[in-house]
Amino acid sequence: MKFINTISKTLLTLAATVTFAASVSAQSDTALDLDALLKQLEEGKFAQSQQNEQREQEFVAKRAEQDQILRDTRAQRDSMLAQSERLETQFEENEFKLADLNGALDNRLGSLKELFGVLQQVAGDTKNKFTNSVISAQIPGRSEFLDSMAQSMGSSSKLASIAEIERVWYEIQREMTESGKVTRFTTDVVEAGGKKVNKEVVRVGPFALVADGQYLEYQGATGVVSELLRQPAARFVDSTANLQASNGEMVTFGLDPTGGSILGLLVQAPSLEERIHQGELVGYIIIAVGAIGIVVAIWRFIVLSLISSSVNRQLKNQTLSDKNPLGRVLKVKEKYPDVDTEALELHLTEAILGEVPKLGRFLTLVKMISVVAPLGGLLGTVTGMIVTFQQITLFGTGDPKIMAGGISSALMTTVLGLVVAIPTTLLYALLSTQSKNIVMILQEQAAGVIAERAEQQAKA
Repeated sequence: MKFINTISKTLLTLAATVTFAASVSAQSDTALDLDALLKQLEEGKFAQSQQNEQREQEFVAKRAEQDQILRDTRAQRDSMLAQSERLETQFEENEFKLADLNGALDNRLGSLKELFGVLQQVAGDTKNKFTNSVISAQIPGRSEFLDSMAQSMGSSSKLASIAEIERVWYEIQREMTESGKVTRFTTDVVEAGGKKVNKEVVRVGPFALVADGQYLEYQGATGVVSELLRQPAARFVDSTANLQASNGEMVTFGLDPTGGSILGLLVQAPSLEERIHQGELVGYIIIAVGAIGIVVAIWRFIVLSLISSSVNRQLKNQTLSDKNPLGRVLKVKEKYPDVDTEALELHLTEAILGEVPKLGRFLTLVKMISVVAPLGGLLGTVTGMIVTFQQITLFGTGDPKIMAGGISSALMTTVLGLVVAIPTTLLYALLSTQSKNIVMILQEQAAGVIAERAEQQAKA
């Protein structure tokens, strides 16, 4: 209280000083006398005293109120502490009771606890199987029930009801039953172009889904049925069309018993066109050269076949013709009727040698192609292996697919070279034999002409 009085006196002095200064400043112009100024100062001091007393009373009143609030707060704190002690004691007692009840529950459950553990495991495993099963495309929503039941049994002490146990058994039995059926149903299918269309889908057990002659895939994570971006070989795609067109009769169908693994590998396998493109520039050159060789060989085969037919006709005809090699060779004896045997032999040999280049025309080209093609394939393989080893140097051998893909591409040129070399070699052998047979006929007939001329000269 002493401190408050000191503060009040100080404030009073300051207020008087300020009032005095303000009065002097405000009334300096009116030239008040000293008595008026003293009276005004006394009035101001009295008013200030009244204000200070009022302020002191208000402060004392509020202090009492604050003391009351403090007392109430302390009482509330003591009450809460007492309540906390009671709750803590009750919590400890409840823990002991809960432990006793859990022990009693375990004793009463007995083998049922093991049963529910097995049920939880079966529900989790079955849920994973249903998620990836194509049957879920026709019967959606099965995995959600199993997932919620497995999670509820695992995260709490909740036990499965008889209805839930029976539903697990029912879903497993339904999966087994549907696995042996070929059924039709309608669902939304995402086509290869990204468009979603409602189609009739044929399901073959748990193995395959087909629609519009195309294989489908079921994405268990999203529940979407979509067409495979790449379809397997034509013989498998044809079997899907036969399956959809059947009315219950037995048909041949390409089935993947692994649930899509083998089908995925077949889809990833490169087609013939893609394998050819793997050979790149060297492969294109080998194919172009091989095509030229085969075209030339077929053309020469046709020409030699026509020549052989005309020679055979000439053998049966006594009238000589200039339109076949044999006729042109035999006409030599008529051209030189009076020469001796040796001269006639030389003229016949000359005529035969003149026919040989015509019969063997472009055969050397076919032979060269049959020899050069595998060498070109070897060149492509070597260059491809160099590129593969460069990739291994840069990226290492962490991914075997990179190395295997590079080696496969490199060996493709060797395959193309052998594909070209084998038929061109066979065609060259066939054409060479055909040409030699015609030459042998010419030589045989020329020898007969020489023998005939020798007999005529001997008689003469």
